[in-house]
Amino acid sequence: MAQPNKISYFGLIKNGIFGENPIFRVALSLCPAVAVTNSLKGGMLMGVAVLFVQTMTNVTVSILRKFINPKVRIPIFILVTATWVTVSDLLLHAYEPAAYKQVGLYIKLIVAFAIILSRAELFASKNKVIPSIFDGLGMGMGFLLALTVISFFRELLGSGSLLGYPLVATKPVLIFVLPAGGFFAVGLLMGFFNWIDIKFFGGAGSSGGGH
Repeated sequence: MAQPNKISYFGLIKNGIFGENPIFRVALSLCPAVAVTNSLKGGMLMGVAVLFVQTMTNVTVSILRKFINPKVRIPIFILVTATWVTVSDLLLHAYEPAAYKQVGLYIKLIVAFAIILSRAELFASKNKVIPSIFDGLGMGMGFLLALTVISFFRELLGSGSLLGYPLVATKPVLIFVLPAGGFFAVGLLMGFFNWIDIKFFGGAGSSGGGH
């Protein structure tokens, strides 16, 4: 008798970081990838907030999946996401008020991020809590990694600094702190991640299972 397919937790993490990286592979929620990544701190804080919201939304939807009427599932998913976005917004405002002035508006917009809703619909609503946790962690970590890498290069090349500390004495390439530079950096890194996937994972893309 054929064995049922088992969900690999490591596969879910790898899938979120490489196979279906929200920014570099799926190209979802690109607004923060351009808007808040002109500084490393802003990019990291946004990434952490999305990681938290994605994981907690997945957990909540998975717990409630048997009680949610399919006809109203999308509004309920949005309500769940909005609840966790509010929690992350209040925590950031309380503990990082200076950074909140920079990314606070975009934290509120997480409720509309396609990646959050898509994982609730495609995975969490169809799977148990533990796999949903790992799926949320994988997607959130992929988003955090993407924003961290983008903001690292944009701040270093565009401002000659990291975390606000000057590192390069020469004149920076100012285009990298402008929106056009954000799209340019995302495009280059998207190509790099695609190359990694083809080179080391055979271009397999999604490998998490349970989709």
